Amino acid sequence: MKFGLGLSVQHALDDSQAGRFQEHLEQVRLASAVGFDSVWASQHYLSAPFSYFQPIPVLSRVAAEAGTMSLGTGVLLLPLHHPVDVAEQLATLDVISGGRFIFGVGLGYRDAENRAMGLDPRNRVGRLTEGLEVIERLWTGEPVSYAGRHFTIEDVRISMPPQQRPRPPIWLAANADGGVRRAAQLGDAWLMNPHTTLETLGRQLVLFRGTRKMLGKPPAAEIPLIKECYVAPDRARAVREARPFLEAKYAAYREWEQDKALPAGESFASDFEALARDRFLLGDPARVREEIARYRERLGVTTMVLRVQWPGMEQAKVLRSIRLLGEQVFPHLR
Repeated sequence: MKFGLGLSVQHALDDSQAGRFQEHLEQVRLASAVGFDSVWASQHYLSAPFSYFQPIPVLSRVAAEAGTMSLGTGVLLLPLHHPVDVAEQLATLDVISGGRFIFGVGLGYRDAENRAMGLDPRNRVGRLTEGLEVIERLWTGEPVSYAGRHFTIEDVRISMPPQQRPRPPIWLAANADGGVRRAAQLGDAWLMNPHTTLETLGRQLVLFRGTRKMLGKPPAAEIPLIKECYVAPDRARAVREARPFLEAKYAAYREWEQDKALPAGESFASDFEALARDRFLLGDPARVREEIARYRERLGVTTMVLRVQWPGMEQAKVLRSIRLLGEQVFPHLR
């Protein structure tokens, strides 16, 4: 298996944002030293009650600390952007990273973000589908003309293609079954979200694979999964230390109505034990190893992106978790 570090780009508004960003650089340096394979940054706008570092500038700076780690957007909300801009920005990031960029892309679910950008939320799927098509064509480095419902360009050639040929891999995130089918059609992999239980992920993975087969596409080479994860010397301590920060984050998700984007039968329970069950990886190194192995065996996961910090959590605990993962968890799973 390969393992990625999902940076917690959300922070409390009264924190020193400059200080928190320096902590991210320290986290990436340690992750590189202890054997993480990639580093990821996500995207949201209007993120009250938290601040939010945007992924492209974050990853551009982080590249200097990442060594041989790949860089990934986990995920970039493509419907909020113009594909020419995204194609140029991410091609630059691929070159900066030495051809080690992974394009994690998502639909988004918050109407407030779309409206703030002057966009109709009902057009999200169309803008995602057209945007991906335009970006893939632009990444060839050849002139592109395109006339769609949402985007029209004529004889456009981006200034620099990505280093990877034919292009960086596209991992499409999805929650609902319709999104999983779309990921099978448009992406190289389905980037599984951290909020859905193992049973539902297993059912949806069957759907993803069946859709690819029906479309005549080869099986996905990667099965990536994002997970909330916290490792401490013993399980009780891990739960005790992580709980207040995870509870606050998922309370904000409920305010954002993110649970409405989940598959049928899934929700963000207000009871922490119910919320954590089959969602979070919390425990001592042995326990976390067992849980990761369970996901590998049940789903065939090849890459697991681990988010080890949540708004307000102090740096010393984050670094301890990263070190325990690299030294006492990963060696048993590779």
